[in-house]
Amino acid sequence: MQRKAYVSGAAVLLAAVLAGCTGGSGVGGPAPDSKGGDTGTTAAAAQPGKYRTLPEACGAADRDTLDTLLPGIQETTDETQQEKAYAGEATLTYDTDRRDGCDWKVASAAATDHLSLDFERVVSYDNTVSDEAKAEELYATRQTAADLPEPAASASDEATASPSAGAGAGATADGDNGAGTETGDPSGAPSTPSASASRTPADLQPRVLDDLGDEAFLDDKLSTGSSTAQQRTVTVVFRTSNVIVRIEYSEQPTASTDAPDSKEMQDRVQKLAQELASRLNG
Repeated sequence: MQRKAYVSGAAVLLAAVLAGCTGGSGVGGPAPDSKGGDTGTTAAAAQPGKYRTLPEACGAADRDTLDTLLPGIQETTDETQQEKAYAGEATLTYDTDRRDGCDWKVASAAATDHLSLDFERVVSYDNTVSDEAKAEELYATRQTAADLPEPAASASDEATASPSAGAGAGATADGDNGAGTETGDPSGAPSTPSASASRTPADLQPRVLDDLGDEAFLDDKLSTGSSTAQQRTVTVVFRTSNVIVRIEYSEQPTASTDAPDSKEMQDRVQKLAQELASRLNG
């Protein structure tokens, strides 16, 4: 009888120990949450950008294009110097998959030309913002900083609005095509630079471009450099997905009386921009 009582006491003790190990959980209750209250639902991460690498900037423009933009290359008689001019100078960067650039500067008998090319692959470090959305934000900041003027009426619109507009258009046609340049005095007197007297054809003004990449703009500035010669700088910036491309092309004539032609320079830069956009999308 004493032996039977002893066994019953041990069984009770074992049951108590087991109950303590379960922490008092009810039978069939949920297991403890190992994630500290995580319900198991996670917001979907934003999509990565289309581009994971960048083209080599110094090899992005072919030689025919460089010959057009930098005519002084063909005037170089030294083969070694010519090859160096074609090669350009790479921009210092620590990650060419994120940013790569190149500069060319060549003098000719008529002018000194400078071309700068910059590729930037935008990466968002916010899981809720895609790379492309971040690129859109950065591009918008740069377009705002360019302070583009309001779109102007075209010559045909001006002619329709006012019969006398034709005289103004003719004066512009006789003068320089460049944005920010001055027209001659109808009386034959020598003209003097005047911001108020300048007329810019609507299609040459700094403006948004509709047929380049996902979005693009062009800027055109005429300024006086270290000498009396006028330097024109045409800049095109465009975005395709999460890559932003910036092209800056400037020319300063040797003769102080000359001004670089706006249309010619804009055409050259836009042609290069279209080639780069095709290359990115190819």
